[in-house]
Amino acid sequence: MTEPSVLKPSVLEQGVLEQVLRRDRLVVAVGLVAVVALAWAYLAVGAGMDTDMMADMPDMAPMPWTPLYAVLLFAMWWVMMIAMMVPSAGPTVLLYATVKRRQETASGGAKEVWIFLAGYLLAWAAFSLVAVLAQWVLERAGLLSMAMASTSAILGGMILLAAGLYQFTPLKRACLRYCQSPLLFLSRYWRAGRSGALRMGVRHGSYCVGCCWFLMALLFVSGVMNLAWIIAIALYVACEKLLPFGRRLSHAAGATLIIAGAILLARTA
Repeated sequence: MTEPSVLKPSVLEQGVLEQVLRRDRLVVAVGLVAVVALAWAYLAVGAGMDTDMMADMPDMAPMPWTPLYAVLLFAMWWVMMIAMMVPSAGPTVLLYATVKRRQETASGGAKEVWIFLAGYLLAWAAFSLVAVLAQWVLERAGLLSMAMASTSAILGGMILLAAGLYQFTPLKRACLRYCQSPLLFLSRYWRAGRSGALRMGVRHGSYCVGCCWFLMALLFVSGVMNLAWIIAIALYVACEKLLPFGRRLSHAAGATLIIAGAILLARTA
């Protein structure tokens, strides 16, 4: 007679836990969708306005570099990275939220999920800063147009060729492995507490930067605010990380980029 009374509380607790987990995943998922939607809305409006301006003023010189202009460019790059990269990081963030809820029932676990995401975005903020510096160097050398696209076929070909070759490097494979497997990443690099959540987020973001930074460099070939290319690269990144044949897709993309770069360089010879 005691067996049912012992069994019922555990079943009830398990059911409550599952409901809480579903609710937490929903809250985190809605938050991620909101962040990504705002970022894409900014890009859609900003890229559309910039495209129209460039079409009307094709021969206009690039904007002068001031501290305010550099800050605006940094914000543009960072928002662009948020829009392009957060969707593919969603499975890792959601799995982290699930593990945190199973480990503890305190509300601090939910805060650590957002700290983890903040760490992830910090890694891409660092990349955005480097991208702004690269843009400054290229503009100073006269290699970028008003549309923030390469004016040199040699530069464009070299970027394509280098991006393609990078797809076959051990560093690319190692970074892609952790981006493709949230469980592998969390099991190897788990850290407790809020500082641990921040470190994990930065580490995961660093793996994603290592996986995709050369793909982002392709924007200097097509135009940094070319919305069609932004969407295409974002879709490719999501497929490479989330689909089971991501590694084969990575190699196929690498071969395609190498051929495109070789053709572009051959035309300049």
